[in-house]
Amino acid sequence: MDSNAGVNGEEAASWDELYNIDLVPSELFLKFRKQLQGFTLGVNFEFYNAPINDFQTKLVLKPLSDERRWKFIYEPIRQDVRILSKKIPITKFLNLQVGIGHSFFLKATGWKWKLNTCFGNDGFSRLRNKTSVGLCDGVDFRFGWKADYVLPEITGALGTGEPLFNMESGRLQASLDRVEAIFTHTDD
Repeated sequence: MDSNAGVNGEEAASWDELYNIDLVPSELFLKFRKQLQGFTLGVNFEFYNAPINDFQTKLVLKPLSDERRWKFIYEPIRQDVRILSKKIPITKFLNLQVGIGHSFFLKATGWKWKLNTCFGNDGFSRLRNKTSVGLCDGVDFRFGWKADYVLPEITGALGTGEPLFNMESGRLQASLDRVEAIFTHTDD
């Protein structure tokens, strides 16, 4: 039997195929924020690298309080206006967000809803998260990342025709999807 053969004579995957971490982000955001009289006014420059190169500009207005319930977004290039609710927790890991918008280009008004979680796919094989790092007052970096994984598994049997000991090494596909630089100006 071939020493590189896996279960059922299949070719065993290389470590590069089993464990892959991609540190090249597909999205780069520059966000400029100004805090005025209880509101945050922002300008976002969003650069997308995959699957196609794209660029978006957004103007954002939202209440400054921690209890903010909405945010207003205007996209001048696409001529879209939206009001989005904040993410409403349904359970510990499940959130609902609702929005209404109007496209001046399409002359259409509609609403959307999004149910999301930090888990993806079948519930536990994907983690998605954002990690924030404050560099100094008014300068923050936020990293959006995800990890698709299959946990390692060790099995065995005796008297069933199956191997006495079998190990599946698991898989990990991790990527850094988004990098945001957030510059906030406050009047202190």
